[in-house]
Amino acid sequence: MEYKINFSSLFKVANIISLIAVLVSIFFLLFKGLNYGVDFKGGTLLEIRIDNPNIEIQDIRNSLKIKDLGDVNVKQFGKKGDFLIKFEKSSSENDQFIGELKEEISKSLNTEVNFRRVENVGPKVSSELLKNGLTAIALSLAAMLFYIWIRFEWQFSLGSIIALIHDVIITLGIFSILSFEVNLSIVAAVLTIVGYSMNDTVVIFDRIRENLLKFSKIEINEIANISINETLSRTLITSLTTLVALLSIFILGGEILKGFSFAMILGVIIGTYSSVFVASPVLNYFKVSQKTLLKEENI
Repeated sequence: MEYKINFSSLFKVANIISLIAVLVSIFFLLFKGLNYGVDFKGGTLLEIRIDNPNIEIQDIRNSLKIKDLGDVNVKQFGKKGDFLIKFEKSSSENDQFIGELKEEISKSLNTEVNFRRVENVGPKVSSELLKNGLTAIALSLAAMLFYIWIRFEWQFSLGSIIALIHDVIITLGIFSILSFEVNLSIVAAVLTIVGYSMNDTVVIFDRIRENLLKFSKIEINEIANISINETLSRTLITSLTTLVALLSIFILGGEILKGFSFAMILGVIIGTYSSVFVASPVLNYFKVSQKTLLKEENI
C-alpha cells in the first residue's frame, strides 16, 4: 500500500491553479472571444501556388489592398510557394468577383499564380456550422455524463464532468488568449479531447473504486494516492506516445493541421493533469468511502 508520490498533498495547490486558469479563460472568452475562421464567420478561402521564390507573404497582402475584402489573413503552408488567403467578403456576392480578384493578384505580383482551390461560406451557413459545432460539444458532454452516471456513483460522475468542463474551457481560453483561429477542425479536436480526458479519468476511478472495496479502513485521500500511483505508468506512457505523434503532426503537418494538432496537444496535457488533480479531489471533498459504494449498490 506504499505509494511513491503523495498526490493528495498537491490537491489544494493544483485546485487553486486550476481555478485561476478557468477564471482567466472565461474572462478572455467573454471579453475577447474566439478568432473564428471562415467556417464560422463566413467569407472566402483561396489556396494558391506561386513558383516564384521571391514572392513573400507581405507581397500577397499588398496585392490584396486594392480590393475591399474586409479582414484578410495570409498564411504559408506545406511547401514554399503554397499560400492560404482568407478574407471576410463572400465570393457569392458577385459571380465575377473571384475572376477579377485572380487577375488583380496576378497583375500586382507580376508572376504566374496557380489558384488551386476556392471555398466560400455564406453568413447563414457559417452560423449553422457554429451552432452545430456547439451542439456537438454539448451533446458529447451530456453523453459522457450519462455514461459515467450509470458506470459510477454520483460523486465519481461529478468529478468526471468537472474535469471535462475544466479541460474544454482552458483549451478554448488558450485559443482566445493566443488569437488562434477556431474552425471545424478545432471542434473535432475538442470532441476528441473530451473522449481522451474521460478515458484517463475512468482508468483512475476504476482503480480507486477497486481499492475502496479492498481497503475498508483507509481514507479516500490515501486510496487516491495508491490508485494514481498504480495507474501512473499507464497514464504517462499513453500520454507521451500520443504527444509524440501530435508533435510530429504539429511540426511536419503544415499550416492546415497546426490548429488541430495544437488543440490536441493542449487537450492531452490538460486532460492528463485534470484526471489526477481535478477529478480525484472531488472524491476527497465528498469523503467517499467503502460505505458510500456499498450504500449505492444497495439502493
